[in-house]
Amino acid sequence: MNQEGSQEKIIRIDEGLVKRELSEIVRGTVEETLNKLLDAEADELCGAGRYERSPDRIDTRAGSYERNLATKAGKVTLKVPKLRTIPFESAIIDRYKRRECSVEEALIEMYLAGVSVRRVEDITEALWGTRASAGLISKLNKQVYEKIESWRNRKIEGRHAYVYLDGIILKRTWADEVRNVSILVAFGVNKDGVREILGAAEGAKEDKAGWGSFIANLKERGLQGVKLFISDKCMGLVESLSEYYPDSLWQRCTVHFYRNVFTNVPSTKVKDVAAMLKAIHAQEDRQAALEKAQAVAEKLKAMKLHIAAKTLEEGILETLSYTEFPREHWRKLRTNNPMERIMREIRRRTRVVGNFPDGNSALMLVTSRLRYIAGRQWGTRCYMNMDLLFKGEIGYQIIEA
Repeated sequence: MNQEGSQEKIIRIDEGLVKRELSEIVRGTVEETLNKLLDAEADELCGAGRYERSPDRIDTRAGSYERNLATKAGKVTLKVPKLRTIPFESAIIDRYKRRECSVEEALIEMYLAGVSVRRVEDITEALWGTRASAGLISKLNKQVYEKIESWRNRKIEGRHAYVYLDGIILKRTWADEVRNVSILVAFGVNKDGVREILGAAEGAKEDKAGWGSFIANLKERGLQGVKLFISDKCMGLVESLSEYYPDSLWQRCTVHFYRNVFTNVPSTKVKDVAAMLKAIHAQEDRQAALEKAQAVAEKLKAMKLHIAAKTLEEGILETLSYTEFPREHWRKLRTNNPMERIMREIRRRTRVVGNFPDGNSALMLVTSRLRYIAGRQWGTRCYMNMDLLFKGEIGYQIIEA
């Protein structure tokens, strides 16, 4: 066979066409699979198949509506079932909502970090299979801000016996100068023992005006039933708590209290003094802790650490409020560490931005991260057994019923 005949029989493949065809096959398969899963979820909620006659049926179908979902395989159309009496809540849609939170957060981060619109278009296509245009990016940022602001100002439902408070200092640019901006955060433990993000707000600094405004907002939005607030000692915060929640107790974080004592202790003696302070809060009750604190203060004086002893004597009562509550809760009430973990996560996420253009941008990104955390396991699993606190209270059985 001559060379010309061989060349005529070579099969030429249009790689672009093949890729498009494969992408469409994958997209179609994903769409079909997701819709089958939605149908199966609807059947489970109804207690029977779509046309099945069954004594176990508790609801019937009422049609469906379409909802687009962007996936790496491309945009798919979901046919979301509607039921006549029961709201249809799908695990697929829930996962989409959680994914939506991460998309929102990423858009804000890219915008604040100064990433060009063209680059954002490329990134969105690589990550989510959908290319976001410049106009869409601007529209999405506006929608994201509105959604986050609505979540931040939502009504607080139910009782929250324990509330943790803290603030984080970020940097913002103001008239060509870099200044501090403080974001105040609160989370509470509800009657079911689950943690909830209660609020976030911008404060010029952590003073009484900032904390007072923040706590007043929590109260206006419905925060009630608070038995104990946990925080570091900030006079503006403590004064505001006594003003808006005079019947609630306040627990000073023991870790921060120890650090206050350490400022008046030589570095060579910090380890020994730390062991002495921890022994105070390891006692079996309040009275024993006070007696141990007095013994430790005397020992500090003998070590010529008079200022450290004075700090201990003046502040020890503020660190023992946790003893008024169930012993099983003590470890989680003694310190503000649960809030510190959230703050570390926020610092990790905001580090990529550097200096924010304004305080509101800082607040939006922090709130976006809090919203994301609230939707994860952190905000869904039981953190404390609140039966230990509420059992025996008049009205508890009524609430549970």
